[in-house]
Amino acid sequence: MTPSAVRIDRLEKSLGSKKVLRGVSLEARPGEIFGLLGPNGAGKTTTLRVICTLLAPDAGSVDVLGFDTRTAPEEVRRRVGVVTAEFGVYPRLSARENIAYFAELSGVLDGDLHGRVDAVIDRLDMSSFAQQRAESLSSGQKQKVAIARAIVHDPPVLMFDEPTSNLDVLASREVREFMVEARGRGKCVIFSTHVLHDAERLCDRVTIIHEGRVVAGGPTAEVRGPHEDLEDAFLDLVETSP
Repeated sequence: MTPSAVRIDRLEKSLGSKKVLRGVSLEARPGEIFGLLGPNGAGKTTTLRVICTLLAPDAGSVDVLGFDTRTAPEEVRRRVGVVTAEFGVYPRLSARENIAYFAELSGVLDGDLHGRVDAVIDRLDMSSFAQQRAESLSSGQKQKVAIARAIVHDPPVLMFDEPTSNLDVLASREVREFMVEARGRGKCVIFSTHVLHDAERLCDRVTIIHEGRVVAGGPTAEVRGPHEDLEDAFLDLVETSP
């Protein structure tokens, strides 16, 4: 069996007085798109924030390619790239400057910096707007900047948190195509979404969480089961969960 890229074991997390995660366990593997599914407020984003070390777990463990998020957070951050619906680009920096800044934060050395930035700009076909300030870019262009920042250090684990929610049809398709390409290059791609149609088309395996608990997990076809589509299975699982 392929070893896990990300393994979560009985993860618990509270934010203030609210218990957000209640014993979540899952694993995502290299060379797959893994769907983290659930309604708004289910705990998907909190789970991703724990994986990338923005939040510490209250209990349980999170392991990324053999490194524990509590004891080796810097090693985890070097191996993870994150793309969210909120682009988070610095508006007064150019697209290139945004990418270069995050490359430095991710530990790319000066000697490699320009080559890495040039390569990712070429790969994502960003040359036409690489020198423009981010504040002047379209939503699709900003999302490309966000993807470029996440991959410039070539991390083996990529996490996409509702990446298409602010995009038009064409830009959304480009993001989906990028996830498929990343899977083909052996990356572990974690795709958090409540767009079940996208998840069914893209994901090799899925875990569904509801109110901080896992209600189903496994290969996408198995989780869908006898239902006509994944959305019907999802609604049935969420509505009948305790």
